[in-house]
Amino acid sequence: MREVPSLISLCIHSLKKELIHGDDLVPVVFELPHELFDTLVLSLPPLALQNVQTQTPFEDCNYQEFTDDCLRNGRKRGRHWKFNTEWRASYKLRWPDLVEQIEPVDWQQMYWEMHLQNCLDEATEIALLPSFNGCIGDIRIPDAILKYIGVDGQENHLTSDYLKLSYHCQAFGCYARSLKLQHILCTAETCHLLRTGKLESLVLRWIRSKEHIDGLCKLLNQNSETLTSLEFIHCKLSPNFINAICGSLLIQSMQTHGIQHFSINGSSFLEHNLFSLPDGLSSFLSSGRSLCSLKFYDNQLGRNFAKMVFNTILNVSSSISTLDLSENNISGWLSDFNKRSSGGPLSSLGIGKSLQSLRVLNLRANNLHKDDAQSLRYALVHMPNLEELDISENSIEDEGIRSLIPYFVEATERCSSLADLNLENCDLSCNGVTQLLNTLSTFKGPLKSLSLADNCLGSQVAVALGKFLQTSIEVLNIGGIELGSTGFQELQEGMTKELKLVKINISKNRGGIETAKFFSKLLSLAPKLGEVNAAYNFMPVESLSIICAALKVAKGNLERLDLTENTLDYQLAQASMLNGIECNGRPIVILPIRSAADAPYDDDP
Repeated sequence: MREVPSLISLCIHSLKKELIHGDDLVPVVFELPHELFDTLVLSLPPLALQNVQTQTPFEDCNYQEFTDDCLRNGRKRGRHWKFNTEWRASYKLRWPDLVEQIEPVDWQQMYWEMHLQNCLDEATEIALLPSFNGCIGDIRIPDAILKYIGVDGQENHLTSDYLKLSYHCQAFGCYARSLKLQHILCTAETCHLLRTGKLESLVLRWIRSKEHIDGLCKLLNQNSETLTSLEFIHCKLSPNFINAICGSLLIQSMQTHGIQHFSINGSSFLEHNLFSLPDGLSSFLSSGRSLCSLKFYDNQLGRNFAKMVFNTILNVSSSISTLDLSENNISGWLSDFNKRSSGGPLSSLGIGKSLQSLRVLNLRANNLHKDDAQSLRYALVHMPNLEELDISENSIEDEGIRSLIPYFVEATERCSSLADLNLENCDLSCNGVTQLLNTLSTFKGPLKSLSLADNCLGSQVAVALGKFLQTSIEVLNIGGIELGSTGFQELQEGMTKELKLVKINISKNRGGIETAKFFSKLLSLAPKLGEVNAAYNFMPVESLSIICAALKVAKGNLERLDLTENTLDYQLAQASMLNGIECNGRPIVILPIRSAADAPYDDDP
């Protein structure tokens, strides 16, 4: 038999609908006894909650105790409601996978910003249809989205305003701080719809025509005083487009801009052989007092562009801490710098100040060779605060790494800040890497992370690796370096004291059962070890008993051990060995889904 609803529940249901479609009852709601008021608020959908909170007659003290005034006024104390808690619950209900990734914030702002982004994404799909020929603001919001905020899209006579994108932009645009827009929405109309926003971050995709640029520039100019982050993805940009964009970012009263993070990714410049930077970009780089992150990656750039960008930021007192030029073709970009720096200290030439603020330098996959490594050495000397250096996927070979070794020697003497070094897939051999590891083993800097993955080093490198493991290294990637079973044996022999490792990748090394034995010893010597990737090592089924025995006696912090793509046939008998081997209620060991003997395998770099 169906339960008969109570009078209170019927009244609350009726109030919810009235609070969504109007605000006449809001003052009356605050006259309710506090028990009923609290019950009502707990059941309100977002749009009704918005109407109630907007007209609250008392201060919403989300993050503080009651004020003296609240304590003196019983009505205020009784009506006080921590709306932020309810907004977080609404956010979690709608986007459960995202809520834990966000630090404690103004959940009302986050809710409506994400809601508006969803509305804009839906409008984009409709506006991209060839048949679309209308106003963007008139695009209808799907019922699935409307239901989340408490609106029934079928009640057209009551909710006609709620059905259109224009309503959502005008009502919730003021909450927008970070948005992602495709080219089709870069129009004067969109700029008008979002006029109440105070955008701080903007990501733009597929900007390709003057029409897109004109609409975008109006939006940038409208938000020039609040924007701090700007990213372009899959765009085609001419010098004129760049000049217009950079000009729109200027804060007129200061003739500078407030952008801190500027990124162009996966895009192309319509003129490949630029002999000088577009005036707007040059001015943008020179006048950016707040600019701290500059990224031009995967843009088909040549060395001239990279050289001009580098020289521009080199000659101004900028505070850029991150420079990313990865996935371009810039071989030779530092050749002039090499010649200049060889003539004397940069400080005596009046340049090099800006390099002192650089903390992250990403040159991955830039077609760099051994000569580029030699030039890079001279530049690195003038980056005393560099913490992360990525030169992976460049064929610098042993000669290139030998060119960099004097830098590491000098860095040791002056206590360098370098903490993360990536040399993955650089065509290095055992000889060059052994020299490097011997140098890094005496490194006095805070080096915490090193990747040597996908270089053909062989088992001979194990001795130097074993010595290096005794340092303060915490993250090590030696996947795909062809250690083999012999290499793992020698590594075990070289480990004699407690290690500081937190994460290690030993995958794709064909280590067989010696991989399991190495893991067993590693686990006993590295109490802080949290993650191990041992996939693709041809480990036979007997390895599982060795691994399980080590895990059961270990008292460390291991959270994940990846054993996928090994020959460990996962039978029920073996599954029983893993009983109780968990971390925070989750299994530690990731086993193959099927026998790796039946799976194709290719560990060539």
